Amino acid sequence: MDYGMIGKIEKSKFYAEERDRIEFESLRVTVRGDNDSVHWVAYDNGIWNCDCAFFGSRGVCSHTMAMERVLEGMVKIGEVAY
Repeated sequence: MDYGMIGKIEKSKFYAEERDRIEFESLRVTVRGDNDSVHWVAYDNGIWNCDCAFFGSRGVCSHTMAMERVLEGMVKIGEVAY
């Protein structure tokens, strides 16, 4: 491995430890729920969305709240699509 790559690896470790450097603008994930259900959760410019029925009626659900916990400090909390 060359010195350039070693430097980049070290820098990546530094960035990863300082999570406040990173802010998600958008992402889309699947969350496996109970009973083998799979739900699509999306985050786009501060707005959460989920394809589950609960989210459709309340604008928040266990799937979006779980992702907020996973990405704590890296996404805006509690903004939902209506």
